[in-house]
Amino acid sequence: MQPTATVLVYSDDSNTREQVRLATGRRPAPDVPVVEFLECATPAAVLKELDRGGIDVCVLDGEAVPMGGMGVCRQIKDEVFDCPPVLLLIGRPQDAWLATWSRAESAVTLPVEPVEFASALASLLRENAALNA
Repeated sequence: MQPTATVLVYSDDSNTREQVRLATGRRPAPDVPVVEFLECATPAAVLKELDRGGIDVCVLDGEAVPMGGMGVCRQIKDEVFDCPPVLLLIGRPQDAWLATWSRAESAVTLPVEPVEFASALASLLRENAALNA
């Protein structure tokens, strides 16, 4: 049986969640596990799933409503023990400093550019695997 990685995707916009799934494909790079997605449309759902555990990387939409991914990121970094790494989707490159404020490990701009996104996600999956080895 192949190992898998669980990626939580938070966005109130189903199109954004679909962009993430399509950009990732089955796996974002040959040297990382096959990805299984766990989709959340509300901040409460994100917290519930993180409490369950088993999440390898979180992808959070900085433009989500009613609570953006930056605020969710900051909250989970404060409240979730052993919080998984976060890839933040930001509206414009100038928002990168806000991603740093939120303590996200990585950020890419919307709309999702498949090569850039897959590279950032694969990097976080590699780092997470190395930390948990």
